[in-house]
Amino acid sequence: MGDKDIISKQVIRHLAVDLATYLLKLDIDADSLELLETERQRVEDRRADLVARVRSRAVGQAFILHIEIQNNNDPFMPWRMVRYLSDIRLAYPNTQVRQHLIYIGRERLSMPNGIEETDLRYAYGLLDMRQVDCADLLARDNPDALVLAVLCDFRDREPRQVIQHIFQRLQDLLSDNPKQFREYLDMLEVLSENRDLKDYIKEAENMLTRVDIEKLPSYELGMEKGIEKGIEKGIEKGIEKGIEKGMEKGMEKGTSLERRRLARSLIGLLSDEVIAEKTGLSIGTVRKLHDGGD
Repeated sequence: MGDKDIISKQVIRHLAVDLATYLLKLDIDADSLELLETERQRVEDRRADLVARVRSRAVGQAFILHIEIQNNNDPFMPWRMVRYLSDIRLAYPNTQVRQHLIYIGRERLSMPNGIEETDLRYAYGLLDMRQVDCADLLARDNPDALVLAVLCDFRDREPRQVIQHIFQRLQDLLSDNPKQFREYLDMLEVLSENRDLKDYIKEAENMLTRVDIEKLPSYELGMEKGIEKGIEKGIEKGIEKGIEKGMEKGMEKGTSLERRRLARSLIGLLSDEVIAEKTGLSIGTVRKLHDGGD
């Protein structure tokens, strides 16, 4: 399910709650969801898409939820799922595990949802997203439903238009919360990798960066705060600069007086030119000192 290592745990956690609630119709306590690490070292690395400990609201009992997203018909999928199950049970031996496979491929679903052999009977939940009404998810004024719509079969809808619609509705619904808006975009990026929609996602993101960002209330508030802070800083800097300039002037004045005193003491002993060179005063100033001037 995309590169989870570069997506925050909070985003993945949110995604897990949405998949369980909106697609799998599981009655779970969203606040109880805890992501679990299940990677085990074998000859090759195998990692389940999403594994979390959750609590049923109806029964109050905790269980481990494993969700796998698959975009093609893999005849060995049931064996992969049973392998994931063994990994999870070995890591958490005292907790019940419930597994679900969400199929998002374009081809008709042909995979079984379990194994039926003489000595082995095993099954898991299987959801075919081709059977989920995409229009229903897209029509909801709900960011979670809109994000999950990216997993649907768009049928005769143009993918670019669907993605742009999702982005626009998310922007409308979350215009006062840029941080949450960014989290939903991260969720979209994770899910879009399963549908080869990354180019459309990037295109929609590029369009967003060019428009409306300055109209967000949070942006305006930030600008006001920035201006206020800038004025405050400017006043502080002005005072600081004024004090600094005053000190410079004072030192300059003090140095000038010392130079004049030195020049007076040298009058009659050295030529005006030499006195000017020694004290850094101009010839005109030295000559004025002859007559008792300042």
